[in-house]
Formats: sequence, C-alpha cells, structure tokens
Amino acid sequence: MSLKSVGALSLLAVSLAGPLLAQAQTTLEKVKQSGVIGVAYRESSIPFSYLDDKAQPVGFGVDICNKVVDAVKKTTGRADLKVQLQAVTSANRIPLLQNGTIDIECGSTTNNSERGKQVAFATNYFYTGTRFLVKAGTSVKSLADLAGKPVVSTTGTTNYKILRNLNEEKKLGIELLGAKDHAESALMVQTGRAVAFGMDDILLYGLKASAANPAELAVVGDPIQVEPYAIMVRREDPAFKKLVDDTIAGLIQSGEFETLYKKWFQSPIPPKGINLQAPMSQELRDNLKALSDKPAT
Repeated sequence: MSLKSVGALSLLAVSLAGPLLAQAQTTLEKVKQSGVIGVAYRESSIPFSYLDDKAQPVGFGVDICNKVVDAVKKTTGRADLKVQLQAVTSANRIPLLQNGTIDIECGSTTNNSERGKQVAFATNYFYTGTRFLVKAGTSVKSLADLAGKPVVSTTGTTNYKILRNLNEEKKLGIELLGAKDHAESALMVQTGRAVAFGMDDILLYGLKASAANPAELAVVGDPIQVEPYAIMVRREDPAFKKLVDDTIAGLIQSGEFETLYKKWFQSPIPPKGINLQAPMSQELRDNLKALSDKPAT
C-alpha cells in the first residue's frame, strides 16, 4: 500500500469518525457547547402547536416545550441559550430530529411502537382518536358512509396509515388522498375535493374553530383508535428524556399542567378567541398519575 493510499484512508477514517462523534454527543452536551437549542413546531396543529395572527408559534405543546427550555437553561448553566425555531411537517419531523436540525419536537405527534424504533418519546401528555371533518349537513356519520368516496388525510401521519389499512381490510373502495399538512387537508374538504378529512379529533375541532365559518364544518364518527401524544426527542439519550419527563411531572405536581390544559382546551384561544370546550379525557387523567410513556400499538 502506498503512502498516498495510507493518507487517503486516514482522511476517510477521520471523515467517518466525525458523524459518529457527533452522534455520540448528548443533546445537553450539544446545547451547552453551541448555546443553541433547536425547537420544532407545527404550523396548523391547533391547539398544540400552530401559528397565531402574528405568525408566532403558540399552543399547549409549545408552552410545555418552553418549560423544557427553561429547565435546559438551568441544567446547562446557559441562561443565554438561544432558541432556534423550526417549522416541521408530518413527513420531515423525524428525519430533522435524527440529523440534529432540531433537538425537541413540540407538536401533535403520536407515540407509537413503530416510531419508537427511530426516536424516543417523553411522558404522554394527551390522548386522542381518529374521526372525520366533513361539511355540515352531509350524510357521513361513520367510516362505512365513506365507501367509494374521496377521503383525505395528512401524509406521514398514523391516521393516514390507519385509514389505508381499514380501507384495504374492509374493501371500502375509498379514494384515499394525501395532503402535506392539516391545513391543506381541511381545505380539500371545504373546496369539495374530499368528502372527509380523517385525523385526530382534537385537531379537527381546532381546524373547525379556526375556519372562516366554523358552522359549515362538523366533526363526526366514533373514535377509530385512541392514541397518545408525546414530545419527541432523540433515541439513546436518557438524560435529555429524563429532563423532559421531569419537567412534565413537575408541571403536573404543581397544578400548572391543568392550568395550561384549561388555557388551551377550555378557554378562548388565538387567533379568533374560540373556545374548543374539550374536557380532559379519562385516559389523560389516568396518566397524570401513572406518568406513562407507553406507546400505542
């Protein structure tokens, strides 16, 4: 082997070691060294994470993540920590977390076993079920009523997969359409391109409330599958997951979690001051005691 070849191999070894070293660095080490934490938000996941009338991310999940950022500042000693906000979609949220673009995702992400192979989830902080957003007055009341009709769901969501599987199993002949985000999915119903939008019911209530004319829309059907939401962090980083879990536990124990819940689910919220009037589910009440991060199947 020539000296030139040895040199080339050495350079290759260094280049390969770089990503491995970066990957081995924990989130708290990365944040402390850089002075920056990447916080992801969603643009239309009302009331968890969405843009207000000033184009600023707000919501239940955003408020909780802000508490996590405060804990990170205290733990790292970086009172000057800069928050780098990043909008994400259902399709890119996991890749952007894995490659380090974001460090924590504050949205409406379902904690399930499949995703658990790629990322880690903190304590479950909401539970929801798949239902349908339709135009008010339509005859659609259940999944069976959608046989042979165009139905939309947001690409990259568990809801899309659930509907695809049920469509195949029950041979419903649904024309399942995909949209890039929840706002586009809702628009497809409003413009008649789809008869229904299948998504987590709480998000549908939020989209209905924020529509130009909420009375034109309705949320129908029994929940198809109840699933937990949780904040998403990188895998194999127990210290950071513990910090997030401890932050949520602290909010629950102090009563602030319920205060935040009332703020976003049972009070007028921006931008239109509409009250979703969504009481806390029994599943969530149970988890305020259990503090479980158990995924959906």
